[in-house]
Amino acid sequence: MLSTSNLLRFFTAISSILNSVAGIAEVSEADSTLPATQAEPTRSMGFIGCSMAENVAQGYVAVGGQRMWGPYGTGGMVVQSWTNPTSSSWKLFDQQTSKNGKPTAVWVQICIFTNGATYTEVKQLIANSRQHAAPNATIYITGQPLYDAGKTCTLAGANGPELTDSLARQAANDTSQDVIYPGAFRLHSGEVQDGCHANTAGQSSLGKQAVAFWG
Repeated sequence: MLSTSNLLRFFTAISSILNSVAGIAEVSEADSTLPATQAEPTRSMGFIGCSMAENVAQGYVAVGGQRMWGPYGTGGMVVQSWTNPTSSSWKLFDQQTSKNGKPTAVWVQICIFTNGATYTEVKQLIANSRQHAAPNATIYITGQPLYDAGKTCTLAGANGPELTDSLARQAANDTSQDVIYPGAFRLHSGEVQDGCHANTAGQSSLGKQAVAFWG
């Protein structure tokens, strides 16, 4: 039978072992904790497009999006407005870079009137975006928003939005372009105000889609 002093020594040893095990567990837990993923810097992503891109940017800011620029007056600036790298549209873009720095990512929206656009023109937009952005910038590309069955954007003409989406997918599948197609923006019934542009609810919807696409 153990004496009182031996029992005390026994329980002291057991307590020391338990404390050591607890300390190891704490260290292990701390070591296994990964650092939180940092968000992209605020307003470090630019965009080009027309009023439809403005709709997205308006909604993006309204829902709290931080990464991409807010609207900056690109109404009516379809594909042909961006094919010349020294056009007034690109000068407007450069005004934003003077405020926010050259963007590390650019969203290229393919926006058209009824005269449409060619894939050659789309590739020129991508090249110009790289020229006006920071080195090695990520390029996202989409078409105009798509609508519910039987609906379209009257300014783009019948099947115009689908054409822009097809061109965006073509660019993404072209490995020489190195661009990302995050998906198609969509506007549903009740989110369109004039047969083309988003109303307030539509802007909010587009903004949430943009946050889902690139943060």
